[in-house]
Amino acid sequence: MTQPAIAPQDTRSHLTGLLLPLADRTLLLPNSAVAELIPLRAPVSEAGMPRWLLGQVAWRNLNLPLMSFEAAAGGEPSIGSGARAAVLNALGGRAHVKFIAMVVQGIPRSVRLDESLARAKAPLGALERDAVLVNDQVAKIPDLVALEDLLASAGYI
Repeated sequence: MTQPAIAPQDTRSHLTGLLLPLADRTLLLPNSAVAELIPLRAPVSEAGMPRWLLGQVAWRNLNLPLMSFEAAAGGEPSIGSGARAAVLNALGGRAHVKFIAMVVQGIPRSVRLDESLARAKAPLGALERDAVLVNDQVAKIPDLVALEDLLASAGYI
């Protein structure tokens, strides 16, 4: 009796990422960086806020700062008809900050990533760590800690 052939195991490591559509670019984050996608409600704002801070949004008995990545990176804030808020897990190591929120223009798309992910030859803007090609689409990898630092330096977290 012959032994059945055993298929070689795929030894590549995989990561699930999320492509977040913005008005002027697409961001790529690990799936674990996004806590939840919520409907965009009118944020509570106050006079004198920086243009990249759209206000505070309520989420699970918390008030989270809602940012426009585009404006924080030097562009213009944009809220389209399909806009939502992505609640992001805070990574900056501040014990009192667990989450922040960012406007996205539509529904993020899940992608499976591995070490074959190619770097893109695209200019990097402020708050961008790298650019990669995902299914022939340029995606920017944001500096989430720098986003938190921006909030902290402005006194909002």
